[in-house]
Amino acid sequence: MLTAFAHPMQRRFDFALRTPRAAAPAGWVKRDEVAMGTAIHVELWADDARAGEAAVQAVFDEMHRIDRAWSPHKAGSELSRINREAGRRAVPLSEEGFRLIERALAFAELTEGAFDISYAAVGRLYDYREGRAPDASALAAARALVGWRGLELDRRAKTLRFAREGMCIDLGGFAKGHAVDNAAALLVRRGVRHAHVSAGGDSRVIGDRRGRPWGLAIRDPRGGEAEHVAVLPLVDTAISTSGDYERCFVTPEGERVHHLIDPASGRSAARARSVTVLGADGLSCEALSKALFVRGPAEGLALLARVPGLDAVIVDADGRLHLSEGLQDVSR
Repeated sequence: MLTAFAHPMQRRFDFALRTPRAAAPAGWVKRDEVAMGTAIHVELWADDARAGEAAVQAVFDEMHRIDRAWSPHKAGSELSRINREAGRRAVPLSEEGFRLIERALAFAELTEGAFDISYAAVGRLYDYREGRAPDASALAAARALVGWRGLELDRRAKTLRFAREGMCIDLGGFAKGHAVDNAAALLVRRGVRHAHVSAGGDSRVIGDRRGRPWGLAIRDPRGGEAEHVAVLPLVDTAISTSGDYERCFVTPEGERVHHLIDPASGRSAARARSVTVLGADGLSCEALSKALFVRGPAEGLALLARVPGLDAVIVDADGRLHLSEGLQDVSR
């Protein structure tokens, strides 16, 4: 029964509070935005559009949180604090930071240094917008500061110290993969059963696209954005593509200089044009797409064969396509 009030507006307000809000129509909810220095795309099926919009907003909130914590360009980020202080003392890590750096060191060991977050001492010398690469002397000095074994992680105290002052790290090699993993977990907790989240070349699909697989295209590294070497039908999969066309410039001598740095040489890796890795989690896919790009097809696929549950598509330096064993079986 409604409570009687002297003012008619009070009565209407009381009635409104007791009326359940009607569900918004079901359908696909999509949004594109820039975060973490790259294009973010979220697409999901929602039984209630308002709940879908809230889930999408939660994904972008998480992307921005990761960017605030792990951007090398934000002075207040945990990454910037590590780089400022770890050359002089052991720096306490957040739980997330400890897990990320522990994973980074495991990938460095697995790939024999092809994945190495300490490459940043060299990587920061390149300016792809201005088309500038370091000269030989600057490169030699920076290379002396690269080496994952100089990252002294104390697993009991959860601290990180650099063996040499001047060392620095960058988690750009798998931060986007970590972000799409977090986004997917967040959506699943909200009951989302069909979704696609992408951050640059890193994607994660939840379920299928309501009765058919998600189709994710692998770009032709020497073609336009609409030209593809393959389109992969995916269900419940993470995928990461690293290509030499993403951040690059070409020197007057015709050399392609790009952001996929070989930690051993400090120069752009030259054995591949693009590498796509598929698996269960985006962080592993992104880290290994970088490592396989550095190693090239033969060494890269031999490395991948030691890691269960992963597959790869590699376009080599001459434009030839190489598939891991699992994908060869599917393509027959």
